[in-house]
Amino acid sequence: MNKQKRFLLQESDIPTQWYNIQADMPNKPMRPLNPATKQPLTAEDLAHIFSLECSKQELDTEHAWIDIPEEVLDMYKYYRSTPLVRAYALEKALDTPAHIYFKNESVNPLGSHKINSALPQCYYCRKEGVTNVTTETGAGQWGAALSYAAKVFGLEAAVYQVKITLQQKPYRGILMRTFGANVTGSPSMSTRAGKDIITRDPNNSGSLGTAISEAIELATTTPNCKYALGSVLNHVALHQTIIGLEAEKQMEMAGEYPDMVIACFGGGSNFGGIAFPFMRHTILEGRKTEYIAAEPSSCPKLTRGEFRYDYGDEAGYTPLLPMFTLGHDFKPANIHAGGLRYHGAGVIISQLIKDGMMHGVDIPQLESFKAGLLFSRTEGIVPAPESCHAIAATIREANRCKESGEQKVILFNLSGHGLIDMPSYDSYLNGDLSDYNISDEEIRKYLAGVPKLD
Repeated sequence: MNKQKRFLLQESDIPTQWYNIQADMPNKPMRPLNPATKQPLTAEDLAHIFSLECSKQELDTEHAWIDIPEEVLDMYKYYRSTPLVRAYALEKALDTPAHIYFKNESVNPLGSHKINSALPQCYYCRKEGVTNVTTETGAGQWGAALSYAAKVFGLEAAVYQVKITLQQKPYRGILMRTFGANVTGSPSMSTRAGKDIITRDPNNSGSLGTAISEAIELATTTPNCKYALGSVLNHVALHQTIIGLEAEKQMEMAGEYPDMVIACFGGGSNFGGIAFPFMRHTILEGRKTEYIAAEPSSCPKLTRGEFRYDYGDEAGYTPLLPMFTLGHDFKPANIHAGGLRYHGAGVIISQLIKDGMMHGVDIPQLESFKAGLLFSRTEGIVPAPESCHAIAATIREANRCKESGEQKVILFNLSGHGLIDMPSYDSYLNGDLSDYNISDEEIRKYLAGVPKLD
């Protein structure tokens, strides 16, 4: 029997529009608030930080389909479509009746899904006459993607990378500099936000909230400079839906439809990218699919956080976002999945969690690396530590299928490879990693710092 392993689309079949789930959601996401006035933000308000077009996309609850600009489509064709792959060897190793598929976003030149949003964000900035972009990055996947996209569209890029992750993953910083970006470990002494954090805590190893504060400060104090974000916000998830829209067509080629869609979860971009296109069939047609977001057990905002209006950064520069949060002062453990060390969930995801349309699961660090090793040894791809969380959640579900005898179809997003994350694997193989648990008391302490709205 000829078993097809990979499913690829022709260039002519690459989607030409992104899917905006906000237009179809029964309960629209609550609006971000101006932190000074506590009034709902407008696109013009957001455009002080972001490009105007991204600001409009952020708040668009009317248009389900948004055209991908021709210049962005041309760049997508450098690496899209990405393969949908049947994980036969992983299925065999697990002895499961489940059919496991993964969307392989690791095959593009940047090694992760992040480039899907970096390209349009830089395109819109250039079109609006912007000359400089700045951002934060955790593991460095987003920073590398933005550094490359900025160069493609003739922009200068400055990246603040979480200090502990820059130390753990030095090659990410080198990659960003190779593309021409200026890279600074955060917190730094180059911004008021960074200086204040270091003054309070000289040994602060950094967080995504800290790095966001520094990047936004630079964007708002530098002429002709805009901030670009790699996850969390609605327009970022919108751009990432190219993943799920391709996967829809490819699953049809495979003759199957997913019973479960799984992705790792930091702020929500790769989860939304793979899940939202399938979720529209659940919303509009009642299609039964389970949507699972796999987060680190050391950063459990989906399962143990509270739904509150909170800042997206530590210094309080961002709008107040309605989200499941652990508190913007949350200090995440120094796990190697640096891209998942964020205190809050995107507002769309948070609303979907409230509405019971999806749920989160917590994955301990050691379980995630064990899953990554099994995937490496069966499918021949070394996954990013972030993606290992999705693989671990997939393995859990496949094992449940083995126990029940159900032949469920599981689709997960392999958001990136780990080929420049090998020091993380070295630490795991040497037995130097451990699991981190956060107590209810610690979570209550951080949530006490969340703003109280009248």
